[in-house]
Amino acid sequence: MVPSIPMALLFVSSACLARAPHPTEPAPPTPPTKLAATVMAEITGKSCGDDITALVSFGTRHTLSDTTSPTRGIGAARNWLAEEMRKADADRGKLEVRLEEFDVPPMQRLPNGAHLANVVGVLKGTKHPERRYYVVGHYDSRNSDGNDAVGDAPGANDDASGTVVVLQIARALAATPLESTVVFLCTAGEEQGLIGAKYHADQAKSRGENVVAVLNNDIVGDPLGDLVTNLDRSKSPDDLNLDRLLGPALGITPPEKSVIRVFSEGIPRSMTAEKYAEVRNLAAESDSPSRQLARYVASVARRESTVIQPKLVFRPDRFLRGGDHSSFLDNGFAAVRLTASREEFSRQHQNVRTETLPDGTTKHFGDTPDFVDSVFLANVARLNAATVVHLASAPSTPSNARVITAELTNSTTLRWSASPEPDTAGYEVVWRDTTAADWQEFKAVGSVTEITLPLSKDELFFGVRAVDRDGYRSPVGFAAAAPK
Repeated sequence: MVPSIPMALLFVSSACLARAPHPTEPAPPTPPTKLAATVMAEITGKSCGDDITALVSFGTRHTLSDTTSPTRGIGAARNWLAEEMRKADADRGKLEVRLEEFDVPPMQRLPNGAHLANVVGVLKGTKHPERRYYVVGHYDSRNSDGNDAVGDAPGANDDASGTVVVLQIARALAATPLESTVVFLCTAGEEQGLIGAKYHADQAKSRGENVVAVLNNDIVGDPLGDLVTNLDRSKSPDDLNLDRLLGPALGITPPEKSVIRVFSEGIPRSMTAEKYAEVRNLAAESDSPSRQLARYVASVARRESTVIQPKLVFRPDRFLRGGDHSSFLDNGFAAVRLTASREEFSRQHQNVRTETLPDGTTKHFGDTPDFVDSVFLANVARLNAATVVHLASAPSTPSNARVITAELTNSTTLRWSASPEPDTAGYEVVWRDTTAADWQEFKAVGSVTEITLPLSKDELFFGVRAVDRDGYRSPVGFAAAAPK
């Protein structure tokens, strides 16, 4: 544990605080990590495409579909997912895989109730197993009729794509347990009202588990969405060829193929009235733990130079839709949702069909795999994998970070509590303009828990993060205000 220095002030001169050349924090001083690169290299477009094909082959994964058939329905799908996770760790026994079964009472979308099962894989941490980091995707699907448990509902993008992200990372990490625990969660009942995620998150809360961060992947396989309505992508598996084919015709620019939206809430929904009053007084509506998690995803993407870069969206979710991360937010856990930038709604919650439009053209409906870009999906999985590696390898976020407001000054004194991990090497103070979306600048301050900077506390937001001996950084702990 890093010792605190309660009496001494470390004062940094203004000459040491050069302005960042970019509107967001500059690249960190350390190179990409070998572990993240190794894990990302295990994920391939072909493997992602094969997994999409396998999940779609079950015909439907509706929550109320067949649970006894070995080839069709949600039962066959969940058994396949569990077996794939077990195969990833068949020789080591480090990845604990189970079906989390539970009963659901009758409700609007489950008129007779149901017996459901989430697929859960737990890779226990080697040093801090009590800290839990999640990758989530829902494996159920639906068509035009939310209560149709018999008809085809391939659900290739919604959400076989997110489920594949979970499975790919489980395979890639199975041989490499990290310092903290990683949980791979494939939920059921999402289309009936986030039922599987709610059950799991409620249980985690009741057991007092330390769920530190949740990455929910939902609709992450189709980057072009409504730009392309009738393309059979199976004829163009090479992502670069697809760009060459479509770019001149549609004016597509690289961001369409290199961006994933990351949604995060600003005001925690579990916040008390007293805490909200404090947030309002600080103007800290954009500094929740979930918002810091979103910024962390972006910082890892910069550090690892991932192909897919996050587009931070400061909303909990899209309009008129919801996702499994909401159930974790309801329980006070930091969570974000990853979703492709463009969506084509004729391929979500639709029966598979082709219709002739009034102008004589035909239009495809239905969530089929020919619109899932497996190379793009692999890159989304790599971004998730790199984020998980960093989260589960870094020290915990410094607690009780605060700006000291005892006196009127034009400088800023910050204090925080030391992170408990013994390999914590020091801390970095970060700051940004009050109008900036992301952290803009940082200063390494060493193994101290107090510092004074020649910067105005009235004009900037501040935070503190821990750095370990391997260069892994924790998420930022936002600095509130306190007299001492």
